[in-house]
Amino acid sequence: QVQLVESGGGLVQAGGSLRLSCAASGRTFSNYVMGWFRQAPGKEREFVALMPWSRAYANLANAVNGRFTISRDNDKNTVYLQMTSLKPEDTAVYYCAAVGGFYSDPARVEYWGQGTQVTVSS
Repeated sequence: QVQLVESGGGLVQAGGSLRLSCAASGRTFSNYVMGWFRQAPGKEREFVALMPWSRAYANLANAVNGRFTISRDNDKNTVYLQMTSLKPEDTAVYYCAAVGGFYSDPARVEYWGQGTQVTVSS
C-alpha cells in the first residue's frame, strides 16, 4: 500500500501561482512514477503531469506545459506541482497519483491521494 497526502490547494486569482505537495508513505517511493491528475466539476479526471524516480524527464499535458512544473524529492518521498500563470480553467480538484509505469491514463493509476481543491478566480 502507498498512502498519498496532498496539500497546498486554495483560492488564487488568475495569473497567480500555487505549489501543491504530495507526501508518500508505505511501499517504496522509488517503485513508482509519480504524477498529478485533476478533475473539474462535470468533467472526467485528466492527466496533468508525470515524473519517474530518475527525475530525468517529465511529461506534462499540453494545457499546462510551460506553466506547470513537476518535481520530486526522493529523500523526502514528496512530489510537487508548481503552478504559475493560473487560469480559471485550471480550477479543479487535483489528485496526486502513484503509477506503475509512465502512463497518463487515469485507469492505470495504482494509488490516489484524497485530492486538494484549486480554485482560480477571474
